[in-house]
Amino acid sequence: MATKSQAKPILFLLVLVSALIGTSKAGGIAIYWGQNGNEGNLTATCATGRYAYVNIAFLNQFGNGSTPGINLAGHCNPASNGCAFFSSQIKSCQRLGIKVMLSIGGGAGSYTLASKADAKNVARYLWRNFLGGSSRSRPLGDAVLDGIDFDIELGSTQHYDDLARYLSAHSKRRRKVYLTAAPQCPFPDVFVGAALNTGLFDYVWVQFYNNPQCQYTSGNTTNLLNSWNTWTSSINTKKIFLGLPAAPAAAGSGYIPPNVLTSQILPVIKKSSKYGGVMLWNKFYDDSNGYSAAIATSV
Repeated sequence: MATKSQAKPILFLLVLVSALIGTSKAGGIAIYWGQNGNEGNLTATCATGRYAYVNIAFLNQFGNGSTPGINLAGHCNPASNGCAFFSSQIKSCQRLGIKVMLSIGGGAGSYTLASKADAKNVARYLWRNFLGGSSRSRPLGDAVLDGIDFDIELGSTQHYDDLARYLSAHSKRRRKVYLTAAPQCPFPDVFVGAALNTGLFDYVWVQFYNNPQCQYTSGNTTNLLNSWNTWTSSINTKKIFLGLPAAPAAAGSGYIPPNVLTSQILPVIKKSSKYGGVMLWNKFYDDSNGYSAAIATSV
């Protein structure tokens, strides 16, 4: 049994260990859902317990006077208001503490912002139809999404900073509008670089794939880690995530085998105070490859 004099340093060590555990950089996994009808529904996606964030993809038509349009591949037909039934599924995810975003943009579609006024109109549409506002034609029903994800890969590079400001203005103390983004890893991102400079984004999941100059290649982590350091030291955001393809077929290049990720990359990037976790493209490929299950305890 320890004497009183011995007990003090032991108690100090216990407190120190407890504090270190409390501040360890445990991250979460973000997943993109919506672009393959064979990936399961939102309820099943969230019930896996592996994801902390779900990006519903995509609202791929908006701006420049066009009628906004959502495309959820084989999940539902938005033209006939056939996606509103996802409202209850979104709410089931949120009850589990999972943040659900609407991702705007994507690699295919028709979208652009023509002016600051156009950005304001798009922000108004998003608020009324997916966030805390009201509209007769909410594509995903009455569920209030947690925020908007910027996955901008086409069209004009202008006015996304304006869109971010207008959306952020809707945040209230009791109901925050989260802003997230999925820039390409070459820094700065040509489409959302100016938006990220506003400092309004909560989570940024950088796409470290399809860009050889800043991604993993077989046996070489240098380019990826250098790019990670650039991102974490250059933008003002709460958390940055390592965006990866969930299977070799999910992207043209940049796939990282799970054992390489957990042994060579995560231990390094988790040292950053901005480390938030891993983003995966996408749920269908994650199902086919079991990627999130393989890395979950290491993220």
